[in-house]
Amino acid sequence: MLSEQSVPVVRATLPAVGAALGDITQRFYAGMFAAHPELLRDVFNRGNQANGEQRQALAGSIAAFATMLVERPDARPDAMLARIAHKHAALGVTSEQYKIVHQHLFAAIVDVLGDAVTPEVAAAWDEVYWLMANALIALEAGLYQDAGRTEGDIWQRMEIAERHEETADAVSFVLRPADGTAAPAFKAGQYVSVRVELPDGARQIRQYSLSAAPGAAQWRITVKRVRGGVGPEGEVSSRLHEHARVGDVLDVSLPFGDLVLPDGDGPLLLASAGIGITPMLSILDHLAAVGSTRPVTVVHADRGPADHAHRAEQRDLVAAHPGATLHVWYEDAADPDTDAAVGQADLDALELPDGLTAFLCGPLPFMRAVRGDLLRRGVPAEAIHYEVFGPDLWLGQQ
Repeated sequence: MLSEQSVPVVRATLPAVGAALGDITQRFYAGMFAAHPELLRDVFNRGNQANGEQRQALAGSIAAFATMLVERPDARPDAMLARIAHKHAALGVTSEQYKIVHQHLFAAIVDVLGDAVTPEVAAAWDEVYWLMANALIALEAGLYQDAGRTEGDIWQRMEIAERHEETADAVSFVLRPADGTAAPAFKAGQYVSVRVELPDGARQIRQYSLSAAPGAAQWRITVKRVRGGVGPEGEVSSRLHEHARVGDVLDVSLPFGDLVLPDGDGPLLLASAGIGITPMLSILDHLAAVGSTRPVTVVHADRGPADHAHRAEQRDLVAAHPGATLHVWYEDAADPDTDAAVGQADLDALELPDGLTAFLCGPLPFMRAVRGDLLRRGVPAEAIHYEVFGPDLWLGQQ
């Protein structure tokens, strides 16, 4: 919690700092990358830097954390912090890097706000930063410890054992450790990072959900090719689609992510759109593997049947689960092989049991719509969990 002397300072300056966070984060990243170009080359997603999404996510998380410190001083946004910590661990972030961030973030604050940053204001916001940073450092240390690794030591060499074209824009890769050992354990719903060397020498990192059940000697990821956008977006997915073949070896991280099943046998909703199907497949596959009979409502939305990655597999997994039902919506075309509806996903048409735990994954507009439907129908906010591919622009809005 903030010190007594810092609370009124942060409260008084929060509107000004919040209004300037866009400029602050832009200058922060520019300054940090000028001093440490290796971070942009080998750690940060260049596409998300070019389109501004990483700046938006950072600004949102800082504003949400500072607001909580002054409005709810006895609380801590554990869900937000855990989500960030898992993303950081999946990149191999270390505690020393927080010092680099601190240096360049506060230089940017002074550049933007100028004389308004008095010693008192600087001390108060320094406290905000280190409260958040130290909380994340502790969480990330726990994740590394649970994995039996030192901080940042997340990478392993994985060989592509199989490659499958799932749709025109989605390909799956079955991965196995290159040294012949068994793949490390993971929890259904988690993701891994894949680090790919690009033609300019950069080693860019992207996260992909594990799309099959835990417990196998191998892993599977499904990569959707990202097309268009601002900047070098899609450079990793395109590289994997065009060049990754059976027998190639990739740098892959240990599994991370907090979209995991809770204990118990309560009812579940698994709602996905597009490539957001991947963590839901892992959860469904896991439920089938353990013989679960808990009620499961599966919702999926896509452009059309040809775009629906793992379509037959999803249908088969639902059919194999005695308590599961499947509801599919396609925007552009009907599916002659099933009773999929045409249009947007509509949860109002579904019966939802009491005590539901919901998992969402897909584009933000889809997840916002589904979450809104669930809240209106009485599902508690704490029972709704989500996964975002890329910077979390939803942080602090839950």
